Amino acid sequence: MRKAYYHLPGLFEFYELYRVFLPIYREHREYFYDWCEIGSIYGAPADCIWGGGRAGFGEDDPEEVLALMQEYGISARLTFSNSLLKEEHLSDRKCNALCALFEKSKGTQNGVIVHSDLLLEYLKKTCPHLYFVSSTTKVLTDFEKLMHEIRREDFRYVVPDFRLNKAFDRWETLSQTEKDKVEFLCNECCWFGCTDRKACYETVSRKNLGENKEHHCAAPDSDQGYRFSKAMKNPGFIGIDAIQNVYLPMGFSNFKIEGRGLGSALILEFLLYYMTKPQYQLYVREEIYLDNMLDLF
Repeated sequence: MRKAYYHLPGLFEFYELYRVFLPIYREHREYFYDWCEIGSIYGAPADCIWGGGRAGFGEDDPEEVLALMQEYGISARLTFSNSLLKEEHLSDRKCNALCALFEKSKGTQNGVIVHSDLLLEYLKKTCPHLYFVSSTTKVLTDFEKLMHEIRREDFRYVVPDFRLNKAFDRWETLSQTEKDKVEFLCNECCWFGCTDRKACYETVSRKNLGENKEHHCAAPDSDQGYRFSKAMKNPGFIGIDAIQNVYLPMGFSNFKIEGRGLGSALILEFLLYYMTKPQYQLYVREEIYLDNMLDLF
């Protein structure tokens, strides 16, 4: 049976959660669905000007983060999807050092999620052993433009805008090689009719560059923040039934879970819903809640 590979949020932001969760995942594999695996964990530390999508807030030591991923054979992805980078930003010492560190790691290959072609071309030269993911922050809602992106040899994976998730008549036309590059964003809570998504991402890019600019979301119920129950009602939502019964049989294997800007308690709910068999969810929740070193709230 084809397996689903989840690309999980919070490489730096939720390091402490994964430090507790991953041993459970390894030692009690029977708790988890046998049709899924962890494909990667993505994120960025605080104060990275190449960052995008969400403002990173992880403070953990990059070498410790990388060591944890290597221990469990999981690909680590740096989320460097700032859309507004200029030539002068490419010399940033912190971001270059992170890429150099993650490129030289042994074992599983690591990657970078990018928006800027300027950064892509730079990293292809300076860190050629990293792989690259085309970011959903490009907001590719036109299917022909998306197909052009998928066919670019630069990218191992491409994350479409979530509003294309159910375009099944178009998805069926892809070759298997093309399908293998598609990484669906499953649990987006953003308003399906949003026309400001690109502007929202650009605001985050400006913040990471040190510019103080706010974006005021005009979507209905935006004041409620992220709610998983709300995301489940989104027309673009992809749940486990759809993954098993629709996407995997169609030949798709890669699924991204968003949530870097959320709390670790909510990330745990994603791990329980998407990966954990219902009869074992309480076991996993208890083991994590009872770890006195972990603050979930």
